[in-house]
Amino acid sequence: MSLKRTILKGTLILTATGFATRFMGFFYRIFLSHTFGEEGVGLYQLIFPVYALGFSLTSAGIETALARCVAKRASTGKKKEARTLLFTGMALSVSLSVLVMLLLQNYAELIAARFLQEERCGSLLIILSYAFPFASVHSCIVGYYLGLKETKIPAFSQLIEQLIRILSVYIFYLIGMKNGMKFGISIAVGGLIAGEIASSMFCLKIITRKAGCCQSLTKKIIRLPEYMKYAGELFWLSAPLTASRVLLNLLQSIEAVSIPLKLQSHGMTVSQSLSIYGVLTGMALPCVLFPSAITNSVSTMLLPTVAEAQTLNRRRQLRSIIQKSVCCCVLLGSLCCIFLLVIGQWIGLFIFNSRSAGDYIVTLAWMCPFLYANTTLISVINGIGKTVLSFFINTFSLILRIFSVFYCIPVFGIEGYLLGLLASQLAAFLLCILYLSHYLRSPKNN
Repeated sequence: MSLKRTILKGTLILTATGFATRFMGFFYRIFLSHTFGEEGVGLYQLIFPVYALGFSLTSAGIETALARCVAKRASTGKKKEARTLLFTGMALSVSLSVLVMLLLQNYAELIAARFLQEERCGSLLIILSYAFPFASVHSCIVGYYLGLKETKIPAFSQLIEQLIRILSVYIFYLIGMKNGMKFGISIAVGGLIAGEIASSMFCLKIITRKAGCCQSLTKKIIRLPEYMKYAGELFWLSAPLTASRVLLNLLQSIEAVSIPLKLQSHGMTVSQSLSIYGVLTGMALPCVLFPSAITNSVSTMLLPTVAEAQTLNRRRQLRSIIQKSVCCCVLLGSLCCIFLLVIGQWIGLFIFNSRSAGDYIVTLAWMCPFLYANTTLISVINGIGKTVLSFFINTFSLILRIFSVFYCIPVFGIEGYLLGLLASQLAAFLLCILYLSHYLRSPKNN
């Protein structure tokens, strides 16, 4: 299969799955908002910075490193080494996730009170902690298959995760209603765990069903010194990625936690600030991000493809891939911007039953061309090995957003933050374009 057909096929599979999961998630958030209210959704959203931080520390960097290393091995026919890398990555990731799980369980109340500034999140964090070991297994196997450019397993696992997450919450809700019990938003956190368990079990079943895989795994565990070199390779490649992701998520966590606090500085009550935060992050942003299933799929396929093209010194092919993918993403973002400007208010009023959600959607629509393109641009920059540069671009973008939280929200309210989001996406887009233009014009890259 040609490279173009491989990318197209993988993108179509991931896009179809992304749209399916986002479509389910779209109605799931409507269900949550109607069942638990805007304040309940706000509490639920408030724990996600901790979830993202834990995932970055335990899985995200290793997954990206696995995809890149496996792609390089596969391009030279060393598939046994690629499988050894998978087992090594799983051992590292699961070990870290168990440590994070224990730490979170012991310090959940402290994190909720001091970091999230909301004591009601303590019990939610304890429940959330059990998701990390399963997320690590799922993440590593997904990284392995993406490195091989095989997207069916990652796509189906994503679909299973979302389906089980929603069904488990809905079933518990029905059981509670039938027996006169009233569940809080904690059952939505339980749904996260159910989804990760189901997806990790599915991925393990697939990977162990491969011929000789279980026997190979046993041998590799017994003869551990044989592949310590792969552990070193993964560690040194994933360490800067993990460090950058952790730092970025810390900044994102500061941003997320500070929004309700600064809204209170603007003159709102705790309940009002959590409601606005829930509407923005649980309704408006998911709606704006819905079409990004396409650009996320493109960026997922681009990282191993760009890494392979660079390894094989295919400079002209690399230039063509970058130019076409970025142009398509900008075009998609522009079309989505027009669409949301036209029907954004209708979505807020008639789907989410919230006028505020409609106002936020219309304002956020302007960042779609830059938001969708940035996902692809950052993936390309990571694919050519410039992970430090992508880290600085993301950091600068986040600093702009945090500035808007601390200095614009107290004066202008949530509208100040929305303008900060737009400015940050535009800045990241311009920085990425400037560097890639320089990279593609450089004589050594022609």
